[in-house]
Order: sequence, then structure tokens, then C-alpha cells
Amino acid sequence: MKHFFKNIYLNTHFFVSVSVLVFLFILAYIFPGLLVIAQMLFFVFVSLLIIDVILLFKQKGITASRILPEKLSNGDDNPIEISLKNNYNFTSSIKLIDELPFQYQKRDFEIDTKLEKQANKKITYTLRPLERGEYYFGHLNLYACSPICLISRRFQFGKDAMVPNYPSFLQLKKYMLMAFSNKIFEYGLKKIRRIGHTMEFEQIKDYVQGDDLRNINWKATAKSNRLMVNQYQDERSQPVYSVIDKGRVMKMPFEGLSLLDYAINASLVISNVALKKQDKAGLFSFSRKVENRVVAERRPSQMNTILETLYNLDTDFVESDFSRLYIDIKRSLNQRSLLLLYTNFETLDALHRQLPYLKAIAKNHLLVVIFFENTELQKLTRKSATNTFEIFEKTIAEKFIYEKKLIVNELQKHGIQSILTPPEHLTINTINKYLEIKARGLL
Repeated sequence: MKHFFKNIYLNTHFFVSVSVLVFLFILAYIFPGLLVIAQMLFFVFVSLLIIDVILLFKQKGITASRILPEKLSNGDDNPIEISLKNNYNFTSSIKLIDELPFQYQKRDFEIDTKLEKQANKKITYTLRPLERGEYYFGHLNLYACSPICLISRRFQFGKDAMVPNYPSFLQLKKYMLMAFSNKIFEYGLKKIRRIGHTMEFEQIKDYVQGDDLRNINWKATAKSNRLMVNQYQDERSQPVYSVIDKGRVMKMPFEGLSLLDYAINASLVISNVALKKQDKAGLFSFSRKVENRVVAERRPSQMNTILETLYNLDTDFVESDFSRLYIDIKRSLNQRSLLLLYTNFETLDALHRQLPYLKAIAKNHLLVVIFFENTELQKLTRKSATNTFEIFEKTIAEKFIYEKKLIVNELQKHGIQSILTPPEHLTINTINKYLEIKARGLL
């Protein structure tokens, strides 16, 4: 009986009907002739209410289940599917309220739908998580009403379901197709023709215009009576490390995601691309000390190791120690490697403080410093200024944007590769840079 009353909810029609009846009974004091009509309507209302209760509680009602993915992809739209079945012999109006994880702080999520008698239906909605970690779903609440629609019966399903939110693995396939197709060149990378000059021999082939004359095989040319050249494979299995700064400069949020999470998502994708390109992929992060180390290898389980490491990467956003990073790289990396350093510099002074360590790292490794454009400043500069204060704001914003370009020039002056990118284009620009380095044979 307790659960019976607990699952009854009064609809708007109920309160409207009661209000009308109360109003009629009040009028009956003034116009006694209305009393009979009011009493008849009251009995009709009570009868409909009893019928409504019987219709909703006599049968099994609605069954539902929430179908969750094995894991969520951070920063992407993840589909959540709800399967409904109507066991009633009438069409039911349903209000669906899913208790979303506390990270969303959403208290007004509901879906209204109709379900034909003895019918099945699937409803899909999307969630875009913005924080890595565990996401707990509460009850799936359904409020079903009959065609009378005076009351609703509540059904509850799927309590305490947990789904981990991993770095954006949904981007892997998307960018993998781009990295191995000509579409990548639409994003700004120019195709560079390069012949390998390593000692790894591949084959002897006919000479075509553009082949390096130094590779002509004179013995094969004499035997076949036509020019033949040796072809060599480009060097493979180069170590590619994603180096993630998890200090305070990476806390700045853009479109809900912090710069750190953008760097984590890009690191996952570039590691996958590097492995598919026959290189070794590795990872480490740093702030006060170097942590989350994954040695660059080409094992079958390497991607899973990198994914789990990125999922568990945590920080308190303290000041980063670049000197500690330089010492650790010097001690642990003996082979020349490609280091993709995800960090952020807002001013030239900030760069100059760390420049000696970056130059020292770049002596033995190919260093690419990746930092971010402030897209909010870009929006501010595009607005029209209407008063002195707005002119002042716009001028300061343009100064900071220009200073970012000076940072790029300063790095180039010292022979350090760099990428200045909006956060949302980080992944594609990093892939472009990696493919350009491979094409030019810089590593």
C-alpha cells in the first residue's frame, strides 16, 4: 500500500478539475440550482479518478531500460539509448526523467513522448561530458498516464549505473581516416615529395623523372639496358613522445574543456597515428616533477596503456618546472625523438623564462612547442568599439594576440618548431605537423 501511494502523481488535469468543482460549489451558495450540477460533476470526477487508478495499476504497465556505452568519450556527443515497452491496452502519454550524473548539474532534464498500446520504442539523447572520471547515473523515472490523464503512475529503473569517461577515443577513427587520405591536405598541409635515404633497401625500379640520380644502380642498368634506380624505405620506428604540461597555464577553459583536456585528447589521437605510421608512441606529463611515463614502443597493447594513463592523469595545476623536465629528458631519452610539448605561453616574458631549457632540449631532440590562441580575445577584437573603455579593451586584446605571434617568431629564431592553434583545432594541426615532419625527413 505504501508503494502504491508513493507511485501516484497528480496531473494538471486533476488540479484543474478540482478547481472547477470548488468554484461550482462556491457558486451554489449564490445560485442553489447549481448544487445538483456540481454534485453530479463531483461523482463523475470521482468515478473517472477510480477508473484511471484501475487502468494504470491493474496491469504491468511500462517497462524500460537505459542502454549505456561501455565508456564515455570526453568532449564528444555520446549517445544514450532508452528502450521502452508499453504493456497497457491503451496509448499512454509518458514523461521520462533521467537522473543524470552530478557533473552536469542538470535538474530539468525530461523527455515527453507517446507510446501506442503494446508497442516498443527507442529514445536516444546525447551527453557531452567535460571532465574525465566516473559518471554515476541515478534512477530512470517514467510517469505514465492513461487517456483520462488525471493521475500518473511512476516507474523506476536502472539505479546507480556507472560509466567511466575516457579521453576522446571517438576522434581516433575520424582523424585516422584523415591522416591516411588526401583530405588531410585540405587542412593546410602541402604535399612534399621525398625519397628515403636510409640504409634500408626496398627495391630496384625503373627510373622516372624526379628520382635522385645518386641512386642509379649501374649494374642493373647495364643488364636491362635501361636506367634503374635503388629505392629505399623511409626510416621508421622513430620515438614520438607527447609531453603534456599539467601546470596552472593549462587550466584555462574553452567551450567547457580545459586546455589540459584538449592536450590529452590530441595526445591520444597523435599516438594512434604514429603507431599506424610504424613509429613508436610514448607519453609523459610534468608539473613539479615528471610523471605518467609511458616508454615509446610499438607493442599491440601500447594504445590501451596510453589510454589508461591519460584517463588517470590528474593535476593540482601548480607552477611547472621546465628545468626538471630538461633533466629528466636528458637522463631517460638516449635516442633522438620527436617531442610534442603541449603547454601555453601568454607573454614573451613567460617564454624567455623557459627558453634556455627549451633550447637545451632541442639540441638533442626534435622539439615542437604547441601552445594556444585565446579565442575569446579573437572574438573581442572583432567587435565594434562604441566607447573609450571598449577601445582600451580591444587594444589590449590585440596586443596579447600580437605577442603570441612574436612567441612563434622567437621560437623559430632558435630553431624550435612550434604550433599556435585554437584549442578546437589542436588535434588536426598536430597531425598536420607530424605528417609534415615525416614528409620532410626532419626526424
